[in-house]
Amino acid sequence: MMKTNKQKMLAGDIFDVYDDELVAERAEARKQIEEFNALGERDPERSKAIIKKLFGETGQDCSVHATFRCDYGYNIYVGDDFFANYDCVMLDVAPIRIGKHALLGPKVQIYSVNHPADSRLRRNGAEGIGKPVTIGDDVWIGGGAIICPGVTLGDNVIVGAGSVVTKSFGDDVIIGGNPARVLKTNIEK
Repeated sequence: MMKTNKQKMLAGDIFDVYDDELVAERAEARKQIEEFNALGERDPERSKAIIKKLFGETGQDCSVHATFRCDYGYNIYVGDDFFANYDCVMLDVAPIRIGKHALLGPKVQIYSVNHPADSRLRRNGAEGIGKPVTIGDDVWIGGGAIICPGVTLGDNVIVGAGSVVTKSFGDDVIIGGNPARVLKTNIEK
């Protein structure tokens, strides 16, 4: 049996982002996001309810500031005590999993989607390849940082502002730069 484009997307295979089912799901997510962003700081309880409905899973004390953007929402999983500052973007074609006590500075971008390197595939409608992003507990991602598809960050990691994280890093490190590299190890807890 042939996979649907959504099944391909969820499996990390090349898929067509213009598939009717996926277009409809993104449109539904955008309705919720537009409502959330329009609320701003006026109704914190309603804002939290929208995020709780939109995300695949939220822990206790999940706080996201407007404006926020994502593709689907249902592929975003965050633990307890999660905070995302203004203007964050999470392209959640593949799962984005963020542990407990995570802090995202303003304009943090997390991408779980890539495009085929072969231009012939891109021209023929093969638009996406999902690669999950996993972020551990007690991670602080500085403002303007970009986390690329397929990256895993361990526990107790600090990502410097403006960094571009193109590869995975283990626990207890401070990383920064473009591309990000270890700046300090063995962070005290």
